[in-house]
Amino acid sequence: MNIHRISAAAALLILILAAPACSKKETPSASGPGAATGALNQAPSGEPITLLNVSYDPTRELYSDINRAFSKAWAAGGGGPITIRMSHGGSGKQARSVIDGLEADVVTLALAYDIQMLHDKGKLIPADWQKRLPYNSTPYASTIVFVVRKGNPKKIRDWEDLIQPGVSVITPNPKTSGGARWNYLAAWGYALRKPGGGEAQAREYVTRLFKNVPVLDSGARGSTTTFSERELGDVLIAWENEALLLTRNQNRDRFETVIPSVSILAEPPVSLVDNYAEKRGVTAAANAYLQFLYSEEGQDIAAKHYFRPRSPAAAQRHAGVFPAFPQFTIEEVFGGWAAAQKAHFDEGGIFDQIYQPSR
Repeated sequence: MNIHRISAAAALLILILAAPACSKKETPSASGPGAATGALNQAPSGEPITLLNVSYDPTRELYSDINRAFSKAWAAGGGGPITIRMSHGGSGKQARSVIDGLEADVVTLALAYDIQMLHDKGKLIPADWQKRLPYNSTPYASTIVFVVRKGNPKKIRDWEDLIQPGVSVITPNPKTSGGARWNYLAAWGYALRKPGGGEAQAREYVTRLFKNVPVLDSGARGSTTTFSERELGDVLIAWENEALLLTRNQNRDRFETVIPSVSILAEPPVSLVDNYAEKRGVTAAANAYLQFLYSEEGQDIAAKHYFRPRSPAAAQRHAGVFPAFPQFTIEEVFGGWAAAQKAHFDEGGIFDQIYQPSR
């Protein structure tokens, strides 16, 4: 047994009973998993608690396991019975639902822009929400890869193969799906950074790519279903975790994962929804739930479901699962999510200009 690993139950007990509480105006700094103490303004009373986690599409299996493990750790740490309810869907649609009144205690969405909207449009969280937990409130990461049918009949090896005539590409709608926005930006970044690339070349490449897309589902899991169950398309552009889930389990004889030459580092963040959690009196439990994601147990569960853990120890334990290949960040290529959203996905942005639905 690794003597440096603290059980999740003990860690939660320490957080609840020993961590100093922060006032509502305080924002704890965070630079690593050990700093994820959060703002616990309540102690567990032993009363039954229900939390609502509003999440994006491909996290269903992940949070099914996380919720079971956290419930046990919460009880062992002195808390009472706790139930975590889930809501899944396209990340952008989920964010709008929370702004419109879906009273999430926590959100675990696909990208920072969607959570930022909870502040900008809903005033539900503080402006500096991303500083409250380690790694900019991103407890796990992913990237964008391809899934093809067994034997790779179209010989798809890299991004350039997706724009060839006769290749049918499945990807969700960037207007509703966070995963789709990561897919789009990964493709754009590839074309922008390749030899001879530039903004004009990237625009031309992505225009040609979406001409090969026969249908846009509202979320990433819907696109996986379209590809795997409806059997549409030659290649699925997908979160790495979704691709590995599809190709390494019961469907390993039907599909293969293809790793492109370069992709984007996808960082899906999490946050307490302060206004709703405080209204319902569940801030302590909601904070502990998010902190559990950074525990070694939480990190191992993330890796089990093919999300890349952020803890160095967990990353080392699961290094064999995740291939190393070049990945750029959204800050490096697009100047961050606010700039990318405005240029590409807002009404009248580049995506609206280039996408022509199939008739």
